[in-house]
Amino acid sequence: MAAALGRRVTGPVDASGGWQDALPELGRRLPRWAGDDRLAMLAWSRLAEPEDLVAKGFVAARGGCAALERLASPAPVSASECLPGESLAALRAGLARWAGRWQETDPERDLARVQALGGRVVLDGDTEWPGRLGLLNGGEPFALWVRGPVDLAAACERSAAVVGARAATAYGERIAASIAVGLGDAGATTVSGAALGVDGAAHRGALAAGAPTVAVLACGVDRAYPASHQRLLRAVAEEGLVVSEVPPGSSPMRRRFLQRNRLIAAFSGATVVVEAGWRSGSLSTAGLALDLGLPVGAVPGPVTSPSSEGCHRLLRSGAVCVTGAAEVLQLVDALAPDPVREAPARPHDGLDPVQVAVLDALPLASARPVERIAVTAGLAAVDVPPVLRELSRRGLAARVSDGWRRAPLGPREGAHREWAGGPRA
Repeated sequence: MAAALGRRVTGPVDASGGWQDALPELGRRLPRWAGDDRLAMLAWSRLAEPEDLVAKGFVAARGGCAALERLASPAPVSASECLPGESLAALRAGLARWAGRWQETDPERDLARVQALGGRVVLDGDTEWPGRLGLLNGGEPFALWVRGPVDLAAACERSAAVVGARAATAYGERIAASIAVGLGDAGATTVSGAALGVDGAAHRGALAAGAPTVAVLACGVDRAYPASHQRLLRAVAEEGLVVSEVPPGSSPMRRRFLQRNRLIAAFSGATVVVEAGWRSGSLSTAGLALDLGLPVGAVPGPVTSPSSEGCHRLLRSGAVCVTGAAEVLQLVDALAPDPVREAPARPHDGLDPVQVAVLDALPLASARPVERIAVTAGLAAVDVPPVLRELSRRGLAARVSDGWRRAPLGPREGAHREWAGGPRA
């Protein structure tokens, strides 16, 4: 699913590489921010879309400032300056594409806008940069725009993505909130996308537990999307983190949601899909997590529910079945799943077939003589007394004046025995 992590965007361009027409003044004077390494990376977060791997490679090979200088240069691009792996046609198309946003690019303005909201920017190399972003292997964001008091790297270190359908059922929202509460109680972070349905329920669950939660947006961190989650996002920004790779003011375009999903997957130690239809967008987050080599879980639902078809599809494809926060934490902490739970030990466990036959022949109330017990059990009378003595030693049989009966059991144990062993004589 490498194409989902980013794509090499190309487009028409004339043979001379004439993106210069879009930047008539760039060759004469660059703005002062073009020489600042950090501001240059913020500029690139506006100049190029998150999916643009040509831009990622162009900047990674040259550095943010040098890449801006080349973008501003009026000289045509020649094959000789293409680095290994770069296509001349793709590079020319990229320069034309990025030039189109030059006039609206002002990283100092964007930085001031996010700082006015109490936010900040996090770049690769900063202590807050989440380490798992390296799994994106060239698809890392240019910058992360962040609001909230929590350290981003620390929050992502032990975390799980809890995602699912926007049109969630009450069941899906309840399970999502419960998992988030359990993660929070265990000191883990809930990561999600702040969408309606499962995402919103997960964020609310984490907040209710007083635990950090990370909302990853497909728009600028200064925008509330969806609008109905304005209060929720404000609460997340106050107690957790709101994060985006696109600058303030950016719109929630459809294509940015898929790119946002790759960040949700890379931020998290595991991804869990709580409820999803057959074509739910949350399945892309699970697929991206699998591509990154991270564990994926899915919550089963009613087999008749269309809202759980996507989860069942994941389970058939190898996702781990999870039913609560404890099992999600096993994925996060890379623990082996709990062994199959065994029934509690019962006094008659371990009896041999003859002992079981005699036990089955013992009445619950009135006593029977040895001879009658032998007939009921289908045994010779001479073989029954030693078995009765062993059952008595185990507390399963009691001798009374006129014969033998079962020893009295507690009500719970007796009910369990009746269920486990079938009807008794």
